Amino acid sequence: MGSMQEFTIYIVDPFHPDAVQLVQNIPYVRVILPDDPRKANWHADADGIMIRSDSKLTEEDFAKATRLRAVVKQGVGVDNIDLEGAKKHGIAIHNTPALNSESVAELSMALTLTLSRRVAEIDRAVRGGETVVRSKMLSTSMFRKTVGVVGMGNIGKIIAQKWIGAFECNVVAYDPYAPADAWSDVAHVRVSELDELLKVSDVVTLHVPLVKSTRGLIGAHALEIMKDTAILVNCARGGVVDEKALLEGLRNKQIGGAALDVMEIEPPTVDVYGEYLKYENLIMTPHIGGSTKENQSRSGMAVAETLMDVLEGREAGGKLV
Repeated sequence: MGSMQEFTIYIVDPFHPDAVQLVQNIPYVRVILPDDPRKANWHADADGIMIRSDSKLTEEDFAKATRLRAVVKQGVGVDNIDLEGAKKHGIAIHNTPALNSESVAELSMALTLTLSRRVAEIDRAVRGGETVVRSKMLSTSMFRKTVGVVGMGNIGKIIAQKWIGAFECNVVAYDPYAPADAWSDVAHVRVSELDELLKVSDVVTLHVPLVKSTRGLIGAHALEIMKDTAILVNCARGGVVDEKALLEGLRNKQIGGAALDVMEIEPPTVDVYGEYLKYENLIMTPHIGGSTKENQSRSGMAVAETLMDVLEGREAGGKLV
């Protein structure tokens, strides 16, 4: 269904070509891309914005953007957008929940298995010309281990199902905000206190948003009560793990290993994280949970479609403000 009104859409972060082409093919839409010099002037004439996690939008931005009606964020997390500022200026904020779930779940499991089987460590040894003595490089099987899932949303559920189905794992889940019937179709034990989960889990995988109550959720206390063989995986948001406490935990061998796809400072650099990189049982990836070819195309197009729905007055999902 066409529209006589013209819209200007700013794509402020790199999106998959399929998503860009979708909006560029609409004759009454003017599209400004991330590398376009006009991007710097988006406050003046943007009707809509497509954004990922790379850029930030502040209350000051929203105050200047007098034509802006909607922002659509690829993925679930919106901590790079000032929601209160958007609400103050009547700007709708949408995300695309669930679309990243499968790819994030895959990465969480891949990181876990890479640590448990010491894949990265052994690969580095082979590349460095070392003779790897197999009896001295024993790893750990995930078969029938206990996986603690923190955050009972869609990603957590998918991970739980995969660990149960593929490895016959026991799943312990914690989420004080999830409804009573959450995961009614998943064989799991739900605990009311995070400490209960931490004490019994061989793997602790985090899938919560970064809000006041989750900042530093995994800190010195948590690391003290975790098993000294446990693996910590964070594919949620940087800041959920207290990174200074984690460094101390690795130094003191309080846990078996950690994998971080998200960090407090992104992208991670050697200048900032050099001390962390000394530990063979730490893996760091640069926020690539949703970075599969299939997911980037699917999620990007969902962002474009949602934005056009909002601009043209149709019902759109994932509304936050």
